[in-house]
Amino acid sequence: MKPVEVYERLLLRFGPQGWWPAATPLEVCLGAILTQNTNWGNVRRALAGLRRETGLEYERLRVLSEGRLAELIRPAGYFNQKARKLRIFFAWLEREAGGDLTELAGRTTMELRGELLRLWGVGPETADSILCYALGRPVFVVDAYTRRAAVRHGWCAAGAGYDDLAKLFTGGLSRDAGVYNELHALLVRLAKVHCAKRGPRCRSCPLLDLGFAETRWLCGA
Repeated sequence: MKPVEVYERLLLRFGPQGWWPAATPLEVCLGAILTQNTNWGNVRRALAGLRRETGLEYERLRVLSEGRLAELIRPAGYFNQKARKLRIFFAWLEREAGGDLTELAGRTTMELRGELLRLWGVGPETADSILCYALGRPVFVVDAYTRRAAVRHGWCAAGAGYDDLAKLFTGGLSRDAGVYNELHALLVRLAKVHCAKRGPRCRSCPLLDLGFAETRWLCGA
């Protein structure tokens, strides 16, 4: 499998995906935390509650109590935990950048990733979403959709590590945040349309011939 070929085929089939859907980098960060263990429809409802209360302005968000945050983000599920995660993220952003994400521009990607991963409740997917979609850093986001597409096509084992999957999808690609952004979004679309959780729909998959013969047979193609 060549990531460049995967990217080109998916882009030809589905077109640009326009991901991440947010008006500001801060909104991306909020969404990256809220989307843990839930679907995007629930995140939209949680963000709508925050927007009504604060206009999604940092200074108004960071002074909300943990209890009030939990009430506002209830639609996203695990709202008490996520309220705590947001408060921890706000405290980090205040300490490191005075609440201004643009002030992080001089920091290296690896440095920022390490700091984000040390925050309670922030794992690799959340950290990389913030880095790529909010800060424009060239890191590839691995999620359940990308993993499922890779496993279904026989490109990796089901237990492949996060970093190994990231390397799988970026080898040979230009190290560019926009390209990584688009490829991830296209793989999510592929997983939803053809590599659905309840069963594959392979016959019109644009990547069908890039999978193992055994995989294609199992998919009924």
